[in-house]
Amino acid sequence: MPDWSYHGIFRPLLFGLPGRIARDLTLGAIGGLSRIPGGTLVIKTMGHMELSPILEDELAGVPITCPIGLSGSLDLHGVAHKAIAQFGIGFIEIGPVTVREVRSDEPILRELEHEAIVYPDGYSNDGADAIATRLRKGTGHRLPHFVRLRPMPGSSPREALLEQQELLSKLAPYAAGFYIDGLAEGWPSDEAVAYLSEVRRLAAAAAPGKPLLLYLPQHYPIGMLRELVDDAQLDSWSGVVVGEALSEEGTRRIRVGGADALSAQLSRVRLLRETLGERSAIVAAGGVHQPQDALELLEAGANSVQLHSGLVYAGPGLPKRINDAILYERIRNTEEPKAPSFWANWGWMSLLGIGMMIGGVLALLIASTSVLLPYDETFLRMNRSVINRFNGHIIHFMSHDRMTLAGTMVSIGIFYNQLARHGLRLGLHWARTAVLTSCAVGFSSFFLYLGHGYFDPLHAVVAVILLPMLLLTLRGLRDRPSRKPPSLRNDTIWRRAQWGQCCFVILGFGLAVGGVIISLVGITTVFVASDLTYLGVATEQLSAWSDRILPLIAHDRAGFGGALFSLAIAIVASALWGVNQGESWLWWTFLWGGLPGFAAGLLVHFHIGYTDFVHLLPVYVAGMLYVAGLYLMHPFLVLRASGQGSHQAKKELLT
Repeated sequence: MPDWSYHGIFRPLLFGLPGRIARDLTLGAIGGLSRIPGGTLVIKTMGHMELSPILEDELAGVPITCPIGLSGSLDLHGVAHKAIAQFGIGFIEIGPVTVREVRSDEPILRELEHEAIVYPDGYSNDGADAIATRLRKGTGHRLPHFVRLRPMPGSSPREALLEQQELLSKLAPYAAGFYIDGLAEGWPSDEAVAYLSEVRRLAAAAAPGKPLLLYLPQHYPIGMLRELVDDAQLDSWSGVVVGEALSEEGTRRIRVGGADALSAQLSRVRLLRETLGERSAIVAAGGVHQPQDALELLEAGANSVQLHSGLVYAGPGLPKRINDAILYERIRNTEEPKAPSFWANWGWMSLLGIGMMIGGVLALLIASTSVLLPYDETFLRMNRSVINRFNGHIIHFMSHDRMTLAGTMVSIGIFYNQLARHGLRLGLHWARTAVLTSCAVGFSSFFLYLGHGYFDPLHAVVAVILLPMLLLTLRGLRDRPSRKPPSLRNDTIWRRAQWGQCCFVILGFGLAVGGVIISLVGITTVFVASDLTYLGVATEQLSAWSDRILPLIAHDRAGFGGALFSLAIAIVASALWGVNQGESWLWWTFLWGGLPGFAAGLLVHFHIGYTDFVHLLPVYVAGMLYVAGLYLMHPFLVLRASGQGSHQAKKELLT
């Protein structure tokens, strides 16, 4: 459920459901996907979250792959932890955990205007025994767990100490560290300080060497916080967690997120960093709804942030966007590595793309004139005049297949050349994955001729010429992070781009399905019903007239299907992974890379009179997605690259 599908499809549907049902449905769906074979691969592929080693950090001495964590109360039962671990997070909070289960079936509410979530009970959890059993069975991921230990509601300091001792003994084997909760119970300051001192002693005995972080409620008064820093000797703890929730007075309801959540986090993080110094870890557990929020908290002194309501309102791509922003901040002032020379690797892929374009243009000229090549006539043992005397539509039909193939070849060439120049040259991992996967499919499709046995010597020669270029591209490819400023805010231009991205992803998947179907038809039945209607002849009649006409037509169809599938992969990969702020080259790639295919496909149909509406309906739908996607993504990709489009973002920020 990446952002383009979340905002374009799923969020409107989920937000129409009651909060608890929407949460359980979402977590159950992605959690179920992660547990089936290949499910995590699908999640990784859709999001393409490749964590750079530059993001590696540590939290209170625990190594983490990035400074982003997942709030425990977002997925209390751990249903989707294996799936969310693929989103680009570095650690997971488990909790709150109490000695006994605390259950609430009251509604979970959304405050859409303030982007907040209201939970009926901030103590809700499965209880220590159930959580220990779940962790003992394994979670399906390798991220460290920080377990938040909380007293039962209404516990006295003495009762809370006994409960903490039990929790520590049961959960110590599975925790990388602990968050110690309890200050929300409202005990007097002296009792709270004594409680914290005793918990620290118990933890040293039950979980030696494991970091202990104090969990501070978001509503904890600043004055009491200043006293606590001095009296509880917080600098001797491993760190502090600034809580994510605001409690409603006199109830157990909590409110996560909201308009004031970020400012509350920032003020407490700054105070804690100023008073505790640099040795203590600080986790900002709330208020992050966009990458800019995370950057502000990290700049204020937080070592890491945790996500909760931001994932619900901004979408599951938020961790990736934050990581991109952090990565950019860490490398922006470093020296940019020298780009590889043209002949090192990427230039060969650029030449391969140019070769595809030249081949496509030549194929277009042949398909619009003679249609048949000499070796085609040799194979058929007849020339086009003989074919025309039998059926005047056959040559036109073959022209239609070959022109659509030619247009597709030109489109593929444009994509390969652009991905090489603007992706491989700069070391973008997603571009390498896109172009190499597309090439693998394209070269493999050559063998589709085996379906009917027609061997195309020109096709073989082109493959032999281009294959070494692909192999030379593989030499010394290295991944490097992008140095272009990422999108930091969930503004109107970004949200609009999600719809445009959705259009192109759907377009790409649609073309992939079309390519597979066309290839299968080509190597099996050769024709669909509308083809035979246009030709005005049955398959059996064609076979009876010439036993070689079907293999030739089948070869064209299978070849076009393979090429279309190869193009679809390049489009899908570029749309899934490459749509980032200011990447104007990608918008122009979509524009110019799509035009040859659409133009050749539509014009030849109308030129030869093959205008069956049902047959052309997929092309019409694809064309609408293409135009809509370009229109919706233009401000995000093109205007942001030239410095325009920021006016709207600034206006939204001010208002």
